[in-house]
Amino acid sequence: MTRVAGLVLAGLFLVACNGSPTFGLSNAMVDDSYACPPNAHNAAYDVHATISAHNGTANSVLISSVTAVMTLSAVSGTWLQKVGDRYDAGSVAFTPSSVGAGATTTLQVTIPSSCTHGRTASGTNYGEYSVAFKVVSSAGPFSITSKNKHRILA
Repeated sequence: MTRVAGLVLAGLFLVACNGSPTFGLSNAMVDDSYACPPNAHNAAYDVHATISAHNGTANSVLISSVTAVMTLSAVSGTWLQKVGDRYDAGSVAFTPSSVGAGATTTLQVTIPSSCTHGRTASGTNYGEYSVAFKVVSSAGPFSITSKNKHRILA
């Protein structure tokens, strides 16, 4: 019994010294804003995002996919969508595709988007979007929302 207790204490000590023995995501951030060009109609552009990833496990974690959904959370002036409308970008580009054992890295994510800027727009027109990510990995699925919002100026 004393030997089992000693092994448990040794394991707890290793966890305490090495941090969390899990994989986790934090600190998702997106580009603050994008100025839509005048007279643009569904003009394509990319929203760039970063997500911190920490792998406290003893094995490399493979990331198989990242999806992104942008939800309109605020508007000012003339805007085509209503607050609450969602744009599901689906599966988006990301790097790297793995996080080594005990490593911390930053996922670089690229979300395709588009904007329209009508000729009749005047004053300050913008839409602010919160961005939710789903990351599927060999450690399981994870969801995280950006700390900041992405503002499209038109």
